[in-house]
Amino acid sequence: MRGSMIPASLRYTHQVARSGSIQAAAKELNIAASAINRQILGLEEDLGVALFERLPRGMRLTAAGHALVTLIRHWREDENGLAAEIRQLQGTSQGKVALMAMDGHVNGVLLDFVQRLALSHPRISLDVEVASPDDALTALLAGKVEIAAIANLAPRRDIHTLWRTDLPFGCVVAPHHPLAGRDSISLQEAVAHPIALQSAALPIRRYLDSHHAWLFTDERKTITTNSPQFVKMLARSGDYLAFTSQLDAAPELIDGSLVFLPVRDKSAEPQSISVAIDARKPLSRVARIVADLLTENLQGFLARAQAATRVVPSEPA
Repeated sequence: MRGSMIPASLRYTHQVARSGSIQAAAKELNIAASAINRQILGLEEDLGVALFERLPRGMRLTAAGHALVTLIRHWREDENGLAAEIRQLQGTSQGKVALMAMDGHVNGVLLDFVQRLALSHPRISLDVEVASPDDALTALLAGKVEIAAIANLAPRRDIHTLWRTDLPFGCVVAPHHPLAGRDSISLQEAVAHPIALQSAALPIRRYLDSHHAWLFTDERKTITTNSPQFVKMLARSGDYLAFTSQLDAAPELIDGSLVFLPVRDKSAEPQSISVAIDARKPLSRVARIVADLLTENLQGFLARAQAATRVVPSEPA
């Protein structure tokens, strides 16, 4: 589609709200400031309400302005979706898809996924954000992203899970770590060694805190970080073990720099990974392509990581 179906007065209002002033919006849009001001004044006259407070250093939305700008954002999203649907009806797989993923996927699944998408569908572009599971879920429900790969996603009516799989609970250690030769370990054996812990913003730490808080008493030697990548670096040093999933540690398990040890305690519950969408909205054809390829990559990396792991049947601790 050429241009936009949204009236100029609304587009200008949206840009002024984003830029904070008419002058800044004029620079962004490459349009005269006087033209933007006339459109906004005319819109305010038509609506019978002020949309902005005119301040010495810019423009600030009124309550009515906030309500209108929220509607404009939804209309822009709908317009972008319509344009993508029209391109798809014309037989062209092109468009932009917003995706949310976990930090643990950055150096493995995401890189391979982006490379494969670029080769198979070069006209599809991605907006990829990395966030915690809570933030990913919030972004999905707010319509900021279309697809999210979320760890330990609980069932919800407003979320549709396209794919989900369980991940055995365990830890990773370097090949030269004292526990590396084991087929499995108990939690009691694990806590006899220094531990690199993920922070409470991440799902595996929340699980540990709620089910096995005794592991992390003050006298035990631990390092806590909100970076899954740093957790794996600490584990690779050989000085620490780290509780994480086979998927998050897939690149290191595949290249042999880490070893995965399943925890055999009966109380150890599996973690999970899901590819999810907003159940209240239809998924576009382009987004479906992205979701299917992401799922395929997650499955592939997990299978390779599991092949590098010696898994034995669960036993009593």
